[in-house]
Amino acid sequence: MQELQVIFSGVAQGCIYGLIALGFVLIYKATETVSFAQGELMMLGAFCGLACVNWLGLPFWLAIPSSMLAMAIMGWLIERAVIRPVLGQPAFSIVMLTIGIGYVARGLITMIPDIGTETHTLQVPYKDTSFDLGGVVIGATQVVVVTATALLSLVLYVVFRYSRVGIAMQASSQNQLAAYYMGIPVQKLNGLVWALAAAVAAIAGLLLAPITFVHANMGFIGLKAFPAAVVGGFGSLPGAIVGGVIIGVVEALSGFWLPEGFKDIAAYIVVLLMLVLKPNGLFGENLRKKV
Repeated sequence: MQELQVIFSGVAQGCIYGLIALGFVLIYKATETVSFAQGELMMLGAFCGLACVNWLGLPFWLAIPSSMLAMAIMGWLIERAVIRPVLGQPAFSIVMLTIGIGYVARGLITMIPDIGTETHTLQVPYKDTSFDLGGVVIGATQVVVVTATALLSLVLYVVFRYSRVGIAMQASSQNQLAAYYMGIPVQKLNGLVWALAAAVAAIAGLLLAPITFVHANMGFIGLKAFPAAVVGGFGSLPGAIVGGVIIGVVEALSGFWLPEGFKDIAAYIVVLLMLVLKPNGLFGENLRKKV
């Protein structure tokens, strides 16, 4: 029974990794750029939720769309003011720029008196609730994480499969130049993708906050989300979620069965094995591009 609790806890944690990895994949598919600022965007989303609930007095259900909107605007502004001017430069330059964005975001939060240097608790209505399923005790926070991830994945699937914007994003991700010649506003789509990635990161932050705490360094979890994107396949949205769940479960079982310390390196061992056995990831796409 205890193993089942550990596995479910790993699945819930893996869903958080998967949501952050979704941001990696979304931005990579749209711009062929890796953004290492996703963890910090998640942290900012958690602080937005904290501000809405604890300081503005908004109910949690209203803080969710408010935080998503605020982070979507921030993601769009980052792409418009910082990323777009350097597109076309070597990929390494853009990667370093996104790392710098993360450090700036963390530094700005830390500079806020009595907020950035403290650890905060996000009050949610389901935090102290749990379910006993045949002797397996599962926290409501974990159930909410898994359910929200499943619903968000379904929404993103519908958007990318059936909406005009989603289809245009797919075309742009295959070949930006061809999409531009076909009349697709590629630059606007890039801004929209950054906004969507930031909004998804905000959801991840709001789901993670009740499990841990809200603090300036919580964005370092992005270092575990990157292996999730690699394991699932860096061009696959479903792969990001699956990779996150795999990393989360392996990490949880390593902490339960193996000596202390293995949990911290389990994700990177899985990545090394994946790169050796299947370099493109579980759902990795072919390098050929369709027009």
